[in-house]
Amino acid sequence: MANATTRQDRFGGLHFFNPVPMMKLVEVIKTPMTSQKTFESLVDFSKAVGKSPVSCKDTPGFIVNRLLVPYMMEAVRLFERGDASKEDIDVAMKLGAGYPMGPFELLDYVGLDTSKYIIDGWHSLEPNNPLFAPSPLLNKLVEEKKLGKKTGEGFYKYK
Repeated sequence: MANATTRQDRFGGLHFFNPVPMMKLVEVIKTPMTSQKTFESLVDFSKAVGKSPVSCKDTPGFIVNRLLVPYMMEAVRLFERGDASKEDIDVAMKLGAGYPMGPFELLDYVGLDTSKYIIDGWHSLEPNNPLFAPSPLLNKLVEEKKLGKKTGEGFYKYK
């Protein structure tokens, strides 16, 4: 997007997290052309709206999703291999790692179509990176329109 403007020094990004009113973090994205003044303005704005900013270069997934998406995909692979049930994986990550949601609960919350779109995009950028390998199960659920909470069924069923 920065390449589409003639004022690249005044371009940067803010990545908020859902649900925005509750989540305190915002990733402040700095391209190679972003000026320090623009970057500082983005940081100041983030603080003014009550967020805690962190800085990141313009890289796929920024910080949180670059770590979170491979984590969720590894949980799916663990389940696909039959190493553990999705329920046990979710409980293990909540009780053992202190996460508020397990990876399957989070996938269903985010949307399986959204997660597939992200992993497919990253896989096309880095096809030899095993962290970004597509999941047959995720592909099947999306094909069946079982997209998570928004459709009433994903890895879990919702009423």
